[in-house]
Amino acid sequence: MGGLMWITGIPGQGPVRAGAAVADSTAGLYAATGILVALRERDVSGEGQWVQTSLLQAQIALCDFQAARYLIEDEVPPQNGNDHPYSTPMGVVETADGFINLAVGGDGQWRDLCTAIQRSDLAHHPDYATQPQRLAHRAEVWALLTPIFAADTSASWLERLEAVGVPAGPIYRMDEVFADPQVAHLEVAQSVPHPRLGEVKLVGQPIGLSRTPAALVAPLADKGADCEAILSDLGYDGAAIAGLRTQGVI
Repeated sequence: MGGLMWITGIPGQGPVRAGAAVADSTAGLYAATGILVALRERDVSGEGQWVQTSLLQAQIALCDFQAARYLIEDEVPPQNGNDHPYSTPMGVVETADGFINLAVGGDGQWRDLCTAIQRSDLAHHPDYATQPQRLAHRAEVWALLTPIFAADTSASWLERLEAVGVPAGPIYRMDEVFADPQVAHLEVAQSVPHPRLGEVKLVGQPIGLSRTPAALVAPLADKGADCEAILSDLGYDGAAIAGLRTQGVI
């Protein structure tokens, strides 16, 4: 309903779902932000207020300039696959051993890219020198770049692109994510004890606090593991809980 899935897809093939719960997570983040704003306002006014958001609003907010294209210019954004609607080359590039994200955001970065790929003849080519020209010849630009990037590894390309200031990054499989030195340094994967599985690793909190850091203390319990503790908190005594278990209620 929010338009996010419509603008995510391959041209001519239809919408494609995102690989994570984008709307769910973002709605929670917007709600948390709203709560913080309301708490700060309460410090001034002394009054509380209702904070509201939804998955629908979160999706629309994420559409950002794509939504503005319709609201301002009455233009319905099409699916662009891995391409950016207004900048090129910006998207996924296949290398000799994987994929990288390439983000050439302007004419200066285009010239820097031409330096990195050792094709200075393309920097001022009349079909590619400016952003509008590259957009008009997007397919040709990618046709030129595809075999060039396929000839070397991701690591090599990232080093060469970083040297000239062209934004780029690796596209990792999940195993590669947790093998990355920076991910290890951030201690994203944290070990917690599980009563049945032993030590298991979970994704830790993505926010660091210097004075009161977060810590994972327990994994999600097996189904029914906390049943008696919850019922006890609700006021059921041992006999009542045993009776519920005998009756098959729990």
